[in-house]
Amino acid sequence: MSEPLTPTSVFKCLADDTRVRLMLLVTGEGELCVCELTCALGESQPKISRHLAQLRTCGLLADRRQGQWVYYRLHPDLPEWVLGVLRTTLEANRDWLTPVAQRLQCMDDRPERAVSCC
Repeated sequence: MSEPLTPTSVFKCLADDTRVRLMLLVTGEGELCVCELTCALGESQPKISRHLAQLRTCGLLADRRQGQWVYYRLHPDLPEWVLGVLRTTLEANRDWLTPVAQRLQCMDDRPERAVSCC
C-alpha cells in the first residue's frame, strides 16, 4: 500500500455489491482463487477480475500466483480498523451472504492450495 487507507477510500472501494461480496467471502475463507469467486457470485470471469483489480488497487486485497491459479487474500498490511469493519460486517450479514457461500461450498474441482513451508 502506497498511501494509508482512509474511511473515505475504504468505503468508496466497498460501495459496490460485487466488491463487498468478494471482500466478505475472502474475509471468511482466508484465500480464494478467481474461479472460486466466479462460481460463488455467478458472474463472468472478466467482471470478477475487474472488481478484484479495483480491490487490489485500493489496497484491500493482495494476490499470489500458483501455477495457473491466482489467489486473493486480505492485504497483509490492512489496518486493524479495516479488519474490524470487515469481520463485523461479515458476522452481522451471514444470511445475506449465505447463497453466495453455499455456491462456493458446492463448487466441484476447487483448486488445491500448495502447502506453505515454514
